[in-house]
Amino acid sequence: MKVLANDGIAQSGIDALEKAGFEVITTKVAQEQLENYINKHNIDVILVRSATQVRAELIDACPSIKIIGRGGVGMDNIDVEYAREQGLHVINTPAASSHSVAELVFAHLFGMVRFLYDANRNMPLDGDTRFKDLKKAYAKGKELKGKTLGVFGFGRIGQATAKVALGVGMKVIAFDPYIEETNLELSFYDGQTLNFPIQTISKEEVLKQADFITLHVPAQENYVIDNAEFDAMKDGVGIVNAARGGVVNEVALVQAIESGKVAYAAIDTFENEPTPAMQVLMNQSISLSPHIGAATNEAQDRIGSELASQIISLLK
Repeated sequence: MKVLANDGIAQSGIDALEKAGFEVITTKVAQEQLENYINKHNIDVILVRSATQVRAELIDACPSIKIIGRGGVGMDNIDVEYAREQGLHVINTPAASSHSVAELVFAHLFGMVRFLYDANRNMPLDGDTRFKDLKKAYAKGKELKGKTLGVFGFGRIGQATAKVALGVGMKVIAFDPYIEETNLELSFYDGQTLNFPIQTISKEEVLKQADFITLHVPAQENYVIDNAEFDAMKDGVGIVNAARGGVVNEVALVQAIESGKVAYAAIDTFENEPTPAMQVLMNQSISLSPHIGAATNEAQDRIGSELASQIISLLK
């Protein structure tokens, strides 16, 4: 049986699949050539990340496909329900990248409150001539410890982010329409564990109370954070979107930054990928990364192993 990992797969996944007798192809096939390639090579499994689209037309045109796999959480680039209606298995790896995304959120948060995103732009340009000026400009940083983190979406990634926040010493509040309460277990290097029961609260209360807000929700038809939500936030709030492009109104975000409502902002997922809006990219108050939440070696190893395990279970 043949597996096409069109957006790549970690060696851990390749090794497990080949050991089970699968042929793994890691050739990157252009979207417009996928149909011909799959049919010519009689592909049984197609694995994608966020780049490749698997829509109904492709599914109809490629009868050899038995499994569609997504390396990661969100499957908005796959017509999931249609595929399942046609008898295909659709799989993903919802837990594998949770901690990697959580750490990226905090990379942005730590960088924002100490102005590292801006200092790293200006120090190479002016560090030798305006050192004292830059030191003064970045001298009013804040600590995250003791601040309140509001988490929108309290699934696996939201909970992983909350655990990091608790370890930093932050208070965690959360909104999720599908989860009322959960227990967060923090595990430490020496085997000790601590439990933190968390009850979710209303969206309005999170907006009102949070010093920083992080989004961990699936793709939506409408914005989760728009003008009304920015108006309801504290003055000087910080916000991070490492969820999906389009859950935050980026025009409204820029306006909120310019008005002083938002003091810190970070974006990893953009409305218009892979060509984000220039007003976002050029805004000196936004910390930026190119959709790399799950892009750690550890997460990719877990994703590869989990996909391989599911494929072997389904087809062997």
